[in-house]
Amino acid sequence: MSVWKDFGSAEDQQTFDIIPRGTIARVRMTIKPGGYNDPDQGWTGGYATLGDTGAVYLNCEFVITEGPFARRKVWSLIGLHSPKGPTYANMGRSLIKGILNSARGFSTKDDSSQAMAARRINGIGDLDGIEFTARIDIEKDRNGDDKNVIKTAVTKDHKDFGKSGGNGGGSTPPVQTPPAAAPAANLPSWAR
Repeated sequence: MSVWKDFGSAEDQQTFDIIPRGTIARVRMTIKPGGYNDPDQGWTGGYATLGDTGAVYLNCEFVITEGPFARRKVWSLIGLHSPKGPTYANMGRSLIKGILNSARGFSTKDDSSQAMAARRINGIGDLDGIEFTARIDIEKDRNGDDKNVIKTAVTKDHKDFGKSGGNGGGSTPPVQTPPAAAPAANLPSWAR
């Protein structure tokens, strides 16, 4: 009998419980291109997304690369601009600086010429595929359900930098499926 008629031998469904808040994990970031460009801002290559409210952001997927949550995915937005003011963009710039410090092995306190050069990119495309250590957080989605997000990159001067779970064992959960809600709807209200 065809496997598409008899499901008795199919694997049991997997559950995707929320990853605990504060989990430190090594991740690879992929940017889902939104097709928006503004060369004056340095947003080229179609990586940025322009939301309905005028906010501009990077729509990012983070795949955990090692440890007990390896292959799990987390989705987050990185703010580039909000018509309501600079807060959203400043938070995005801070996160990107942290990502660069984490990926390139620099302390947030390092102001050497090498560290300053490591914090520069040629364009947003340089961030697509970057690997760094992140702290997993939890926030509510637009339906009021918990979802994992990444708001913080862990840099080498942080006490948890080497604790990404890469040396530990643990089961490897299957890859998560994308959330049903459109990421643009997950913009914080103050950024819309």
